[in-house]
Amino acid sequence: MAIDGRIRELGSRKENLERQIEQATRSPSFDPVKVSEMKRQKLKLKEELEALRPPG
Repeated sequence: MAIDGRIRELGSRKENLERQIEQATRSPSFDPVKVSEMKRQKLKLKEELEALRPPG
């Protein structure tokens, strides 16, 4: 049960980052360094999610 909650939390954080990245790249004065950092965070969350999910 605790793992399911963690998966939901990580999924929510990943979706939030996706929205932030999308908004940042639309901005005429977006910071590529900041966007790159957000993408790294998103990848880290994705990897953590994959490690928690059961295989198959």
